Amino acid sequence: MWMMLIALVVAVAAMAFAVKLLRGSAPEQQVQRRLKTVQQSEFAPTEFETATDLRIEDRLSRLPWLNRLLARLDVASRLRLLLIQAGVKRTVGSLLMICLFAWIGTACLLYLRFWSVPIAAGLGLLVIPLPFLYVLRRRTKRFQRFEEQMPEAIDMLVSALRAGHSLMTAIGFMGQETAEPLSGEFRQCFEEQNYGVDLRTALLNLGSRMAVQDLQIFIAAVLIQKESGGRLAEVLEKVAQTARERFRLRKQVRVHTAQGRMTGWILSLLPVGLGFAMYLVHPEGISVLWTTSIGLKLLYTAGIMNLLGALVIRKIIRIRV
Repeated sequence: MWMMLIALVVAVAAMAFAVKLLRGSAPEQQVQRRLKTVQQSEFAPTEFETATDLRIEDRLSRLPWLNRLLARLDVASRLRLLLIQAGVKRTVGSLLMICLFAWIGTACLLYLRFWSVPIAAGLGLLVIPLPFLYVLRRRTKRFQRFEEQMPEAIDMLVSALRAGHSLMTAIGFMGQETAEPLSGEFRQCFEEQNYGVDLRTALLNLGSRMAVQDLQIFIAAVLIQKESGGRLAEVLEKVAQTARERFRLRKQVRVHTAQGRMTGWILSLLPVGLGFAMYLVHPEGISVLWTTSIGLKLLYTAGIMNLLGALVIRKIIRIRV
């Protein structure tokens, strides 16, 4: 009884802490922490200094020991860039702490069902990738939204250039008149250049934050025109036309591969759903899979083959444009 109560309390506390980390703190508390950091450091970096180059080391966690550990790992910088690209206002340490407490909470809940620490801890590991999948999903949706906005934004830029405005003034118009996420990214690029960052660094930072192929073509066209000269408006007009055609072709490919994607989802989720339904109907019959040695072997083999099948289907239907 005491073990059940302790496990339940730990599970609830871990889940609540993970949700709090995911939601973040109040804006007032964030402002107070920022002011306290500036007051404690004599040469505290400003927002301009940390935004000029994404390769500059930034705080990866609010915990000093965790920040020092993540600073030594190359994966920490990649995770930080991933969070920036997804538009998630969290640190790398917060993301890792969310995974840790989600695993603890899930393991405690599973312990109440199986009464076995190794099994509960092993099955609880399945929730660790979920926060990363959430970040990757947000990143993909943000990139897709950015790609949809690129042709119209470049057309606006071309119109501003032909009206006699400079390139940075036209980029400032894009940051004000377009919707998110394109407006926020180009507004940050415009502000970096206003604070003294050269145009090349500002555009390369923009390309690092948004790894979109159409944007890379746009940046390359602008930088080449700055070095060799030429009519930038005409070049960007061709870039907008190319981006629009690529976007149309990509949508057409998604239509033709819709059946394959649906087949992959059904074949991947059907064994899991069917096994759960059989467990609800007849628990003693399906429990043979994890109570006997031959059942565990069959379960592991089925899981590996299901994963390999999903990867093969994804490889077949994933056509790069």
